[in-house]
Amino acid sequence: MTDTSSPATTTTPTPRLRILLGRSIAIGPGKAELLGLIDDTGSISAAARAMGMSYRRAWTLVETMNTAFREPLVAAATGGKGGGGASVTVFGHEALRRYRAMEEKAALSVTAEMDAFTEMLDPAYVEQGE
Repeated sequence: MTDTSSPATTTTPTPRLRILLGRSIAIGPGKAELLGLIDDTGSISAAARAMGMSYRRAWTLVETMNTAFREPLVAAATGGKGGGGASVTVFGHEALRRYRAMEEKAALSVTAEMDAFTEMLDPAYVEQGE
């Protein structure tokens, strides 16, 4: 099972890595979470529901990822009588693995700075949110 915990729900400030390609985000925390959920559920629709987003939004994110990379990250089968479904491709698994490794290295590399930066933040803001 994929860890789909979102940094947005934590009370500890967390850096987030996004890989930009032009003006688009090729992959970031949300797209990585979506990929993991598609892998777990075999469905874009189920992954979207688990993230609280519309199928259309999830499909748009999948299309962006599939277009931004040299090979598709997600293969989708057309729905209908036999059902549809989606799967993360071998290339998609590799992209997600590499993204997670970069995410971990990035977080570790700024640990001291994040500790100092965290001291500058108002802990009461967590309760207020945006």
